[in-house]
Amino acid sequence: MSKKGSRKIIVGHEEYKWIVTPSSKGIIALIVEHEEEKGQKIKVFLESDVNEYWVEFPHVDKLNIKIVKPAEVSMIIKEAIVQGWTPRSKGPFLLFNWIGSTLVKIEI
Repeated sequence: MSKKGSRKIIVGHEEYKWIVTPSSKGIIALIVEHEEEKGQKIKVFLESDVNEYWVEFPHVDKLNIKIVKPAEVSMIIKEAIVQGWTPRSKGPFLLFNWIGSTLVKIEI
């Protein structure tokens, strides 16, 4: 993950970097990786119309303008580790959905 555009967060005593990107209409994706070890990453899908804001402007009353806050990123990191994420080890992306305040692993 590029340092440009990514943000840092400390959870426990570990430092991570994260970024939010568009995924598809009405969906954004949070991508997180360990700052020091370039191991396994997580990708978390969230419902949000934030990317449609300017397309729909000024008719934005019914849009879900969900933004991802650092407190949520911290909760997601903690729960992803509980669900088997090993950020210091190599491995394929782990995929999750963030529904309300619940992290749901996507089995492929």
